[in-house]
This record gives sequence, structure tokens and C-alpha cells, in this order.
Amino acid sequence: MTDHLVFEVGTALLLIAIVVLIAGKLKFSIIPFLILLGMAVGPHAPQIGIIDLTFINSSEIIAFFGRIGVLFLLFYLGLEFSVKKLIKSGKSIAIGGTIYIFINFSLGLLYGWITGFSFTEILVIAGIITISSSAIVAKVLVDLKRTANPETELILGIIMFEDIFLAVYLSIISGIVLGNSGSLTDVLLSVIIALGYMLLFFVIARKATPILNKLLNITSDEIFIIVIFAILFFVAGFSETIHVAEAIGALLLGLVFSETEHSDRIEHLVIPFRDFFGAIFFFSFGLSIDPFSLSSAVWLAIGAVILTLLGNFIAGLIAGRKTGLSYKASSNIGLTIVSRGEFSIIMANLGIAGGLTEMLKPFAALYVLILAILGPLLTKQSKPIFLVLNKIFKWQTAPDTKKKNQKASM
Repeated sequence: MTDHLVFEVGTALLLIAIVVLIAGKLKFSIIPFLILLGMAVGPHAPQIGIIDLTFINSSEIIAFFGRIGVLFLLFYLGLEFSVKKLIKSGKSIAIGGTIYIFINFSLGLLYGWITGFSFTEILVIAGIITISSSAIVAKVLVDLKRTANPETELILGIIMFEDIFLAVYLSIISGIVLGNSGSLTDVLLSVIIALGYMLLFFVIARKATPILNKLLNITSDEIFIIVIFAILFFVAGFSETIHVAEAIGALLLGLVFSETEHSDRIEHLVIPFRDFFGAIFFFSFGLSIDPFSLSSAVWLAIGAVILTLLGNFIAGLIAGRKTGLSYKASSNIGLTIVSRGEFSIIMANLGIAGGLTEMLKPFAALYVLILAILGPLLTKQSKPIFLVLNKIFKWQTAPDTKKKNQKASM
């Protein structure tokens, strides 16, 4: 069976290419198309002659390619930003991140309690509901060319803030659910390591830029890209060994390289890899979802989706306004980071491993699927959504209306 491994991967890539072409013709985000494609095939799909749509033998390779896609998405996002701006916005990020986590986590706890789950299951459900998908958020920001928007800096900060929360929460939940050590000392150690690791990258970006400029002064594009990718994969892998998400390691490295004089060159060379492997990630994500297991959790997932949409919008609005952003920019935050993904699935699997209710897996899968599809749609339509809500709540007056009012008062 391993003789047909390349053919299996090639078949997956061909299907991805066809779906991406269709999405392009319809001028639609490729993310929901790729997730639905992944769900349509997999272990439950038929084998037609030599074409094996189950992708059982190649699933691990496809999943690994997907992980690479996440690294490139976050690395590229880091390249688009300035460490100086993020350091300057440290207070705003702490405030915004705290507000976002507090509101969404509280709603998660409340929802788990209302729906009648046990205490431990409530903690898992709160984790599933709280954390957004950094991969989907990064892809949407890049696709819609919003990396220069005023709210994007805070969105990036919230993503990093979520990772600190993730490190702490996983330590606590694994201790409670699996019976591993979840003491206060372990939790504090996780927080210190995550914060210290991030701080190290900020220091490198501020102090070591001249050295990096010299080290990366490589004429050959071939050698240059090998060096960059070697550093990227090493840093991402090392991040995981100290319990900091590998994607955050890639993001931090991107932030460091954004300060060098080679940032434009790196960005130009990374884009094709970002797009190629990023598409495989969303296909791989869909491949991990069994559509036949979802029916039992439909209403539970829909209730959580409604709560998340509401909680995200309110959290984004409050966080943005508290940090000085306009109502429009603040509303964009909640509509952009609404997507849920890899962390929600990890939390559900942790609950299953700890012997909790089997309902967690179909609930998480359907919840993630709906928000992974709605997230890019809501982000793309954020302007008309804001205009409708602005007519209802009268948050801000249009510039031309202000001018008319000023002239009338003269």
C-alpha cells in the first residue's frame, strides 16, 4: 500500500486544486471549501479503482503538511508587523486579551453548566469555546489584505495572549482530567516559561538586528531560503518542547525577521509556501472530522455557536474601545477572531482521553466546522454588518453627516 503513497498525496492535491479553482471562480474564501472537501473524503469515502479517497495511508503525511501550513501562515503574519509597535502596545494587548478571554471563558462555563454537564466537562467545554484559531485568523487577515488595519495589531496581540492562557489552561485541565500533576507550581512555571520565551524574541528583535542583517546577507536565493526555513522549523520545534505552541514560535520568529533589512525578501520567498501548505492545512482539518458523527450534537453546537458569535462581538467591541480604537475597528476584532479550530479539537480529545462524555468530540467537531465557515464570511462582510448595527445603536456619525451638522450650526 505504501507504493501508492505519492499517488494518494497527489490525488489529495488535485482535489484541493479543483476546489480552490471553484472558490476562485465564485470569488469566495477557500477555507470553507477546503474544510468541506476534507469532510467529504476520508475513511468513510469510497475507493474507486486505483483512486483511494479514504487517504488512510497518507493521512499522517497530509496532517504534517498541514502543520507546516500553520507555521508558514503565522510566520508570514509576524513578518507583516513591527516589534516596536507591539511593545508600545503592550498595555493595550494585556487589556484587550484579558477582556477577550474573560468574556468568552465565562460564557463557556455558563453554557456548560446550563446544558447539564459535570464540573470537569464544563471546564473542557469552556476551553473549547474560548480560544480562536490562529491559523484561520492569519489566513483571513492575509487574504483580505487587512494586515495594515489599525485593529490587526490588537488581534495579533490577543492571539499571543491566548497562547499564554492556553499554556496555563492545558496544564490545569490535563492535571484534573488525566490525573497528571496540575499543581500551582507547574501552572506558574508554564506561565513564566511562555512569557520569558516571548520576551526573549522581543529582546532579540530590538538588540540583535544588526547581527541578523549581517548573517542573512546571502546573495544566493537558494541558500537564503534554506537558512530561513531551517531556522523557522528549528524554532517552531523547540517552542513545542517547552510547551509554547509551535505556531506562536513561528509568529515570534516572523516578528524578529520583520525588523531586519531582509524582511521584504523573506516575505516574497515565503508567500508560495504559505499558500500551498496553508491550503493543505484546511483540507487536513476537514479530513479529521467524521460527518456521520455530528448529528447527535447539532443543537448543542448551534447553541454554542450563537453564544460565541455574541460573546466575540461584545468582547471585541469592549477590547477595541478600551484600547482607543474606533467602533468600526473594534467591531472588526470580534468578527475576525470568531473562528475556532485546532485548540478546540485538542481540548475535546483531552476530555475523551480522560473518560469524559463521548459527546465532546462530535460537539467540538461541528462547533469548529460551523465557526470555521462563518468566521471568514463574517470577516469579509464586516463593513456591511457594522453599517447595519451602527444604524441601530448609533455608535458613530458618518463624516459627511458631521460636516453638515457643523455647517448648520455656523
